[in-house]
Formats: sequence, C-alpha cells, structure tokens
Amino acid sequence: MSPCTARAALDGPHPGTYDAPMSKLYTEIDRTLADFITRQRVFFVATAPLAAKGHVNLSPKGLDTFTIVDPRSVAYLDLTGSGVETIAHLRENGRITLCFCAFEGPPQIVRLYGRGAVIMPGDESFPALRARFGAFDGVRAVIRVTLTRIADSCGYGVPRCRYESERTQLVDWARSKGEAGVAAYRRQKNQASIDGLPGLDPEPANPRRP
Repeated sequence: MSPCTARAALDGPHPGTYDAPMSKLYTEIDRTLADFITRQRVFFVATAPLAAKGHVNLSPKGLDTFTIVDPRSVAYLDLTGSGVETIAHLRENGRITLCFCAFEGPPQIVRLYGRGAVIMPGDESFPALRARFGAFDGVRAVIRVTLTRIADSCGYGVPRCRYESERTQLVDWARSKGEAGVAAYRRQKNQASIDGLPGLDPEPANPRRP
C-alpha cells in the first residue's frame, strides 16, 4: 500500500468523496477543501496545446488572485506578463489544471481539473468576476474554470517552506508603465504563444474610453 493510499485508509471517508488509488475524488469543493485552497499563498496553472510537439505550460500564481466562484467553478485574475500561453491554450482547447500544495502545516495536494474560459474586460461577465478581486494594475483577463474533476493526494514529498511576503515587482511594473504602456507591451508580447497559437486580440494603440 502506498503512503497516500494508507493515509486515505487511516483518514476514513470524506463526505462527498470516494477512494481512488493515490488520491480521493470529490464531487465538489466543500468547506474543508475551500479552507485549504484559500489558505495557500501560491498555486500552479497547467495547460497545453493540442499539437503533440507543442509546449506544455506551467505557471505559478500568487498575489491573492484566486477565488472560488461556487462549488463547481473557480476563477483567477490574469495579470499582464511576458507570455500568453494559458490564454492561447484555453482559446484552442479549453483544458486546464490548477494545483495547490501545502508548504506549511499538514501535507496535502489538491488538483482542480476543468474547462477554462478567458473572460476579457469587454465581456459581459467580466465586471462581476473582476469585483471578486482587489485592486491591481495591469489586469489582462479573468480565467474562469468549470471543474470536471477534483482530487487530492498526500503531498508527502513537498518540502516545508515558510511564507515571508508577496513580491511587489509585477504590480510595481504595471503601475509604472501606466495603462497605455501596458497595452503597448501586450501588443508586442502577447499576440501569440511560443508555438504560434493566437493569444490576445490586437488592442488599438489609442483605445477610446466609454
């Protein structure tokens, strides 16, 4: 019996779950899972193109940019960066996995599998989702994920790491660039993935304000 399977046997059944090798599967994000997820300071986002030779992308996220929308869907705030892999992959095929692991306290890993949608500032659902997050400069989109599989595992191999503080470089950079500067950066850097998939739609050089 593996350590993870042994842990599941010792812990006993969790409401709304059933045992599977190396993990438990959940029908939805319940209160216990939600508490674990929201305590984590960092999470990881994985996507991939359909092409066999395409590059799998894995991105770490922080800065309090994650929210649980309901027991079967989650969202995170996508801030402007040098790459646009997640957006490009989601627009091609919609597949996405989010991973949370405990670096402090009892070991645990939670993976959220689902179908992702890129919600842009001009989309009808954007304002309500954006309101779930704090003030950030350089917001590019909200990524909303409808969950198709929720699973945990033991996390015994994850090292202990003590949280110190958030880094400020990303938000400082966006603030210093200003809205026009960030838009220009996205036009230069965010039009296509490293495999050539379409990323962001072109933004006008001088966008009109409503």
